[in-house]
Amino acid sequence: MTVWFSGLFFLPRLFVARQRREIDADPGFWNPVTNTLFFRIMTPAALVTIVAGGVLIAFGPTGAWLVLKLVVVAAAVLLHLYFGLLLYELGQDRDHHGPTFYRAIGWVPLLLLLLIAALTGAKPLTLGDLPPPPM
Repeated sequence: MTVWFSGLFFLPRLFVARQRREIDADPGFWNPVTNTLFFRIMTPAALVTIVAGGVLIAFGPTGAWLVLKLVVVAAAVLLHLYFGLLLYELGQDRDHHGPTFYRAIGWVPLLLLLLIAALTGAKPLTLGDLPPPPM
C-alpha cells in the first residue's frame, strides 16, 4: 500500500512539472518515466494491495467500518484509473488541464489514505479482553 500511494502522491507532481515545463517536456523523457511509474510500479503495487486486503478480509473482523473502508479503497482504485487516463491524454498531447488542476488532484490520495487509516483504527478490538495494566 505504501508503494502504491507513494506513486499516487508523486504522479500528479510529475504532471505539474510537465505542465510548467520545469523538466524538458520531450516525450522521449516523459513517456518512459511516467509509464514506468504507473505501469511497472504503481499498478503491480495496487494489485498486491488489493489481493492482500482481500485475503485479510477473509480472516478479520467485519462491520460497518469495513464497508466504508472498501468504499474508500474503491475510490483509490478509481483515482488510479483516472491517473492512467490522464497519463494517456498527456502521452497523446491532448491535455485539457493546467498545473492548478494537477496540484489540487494531488491532494486526493492524501485524503484517501487518511480515511483508510482512520477507518482501520476505528475497527473493533480484535485481541479480545486484555488484562489490566500492572500496578
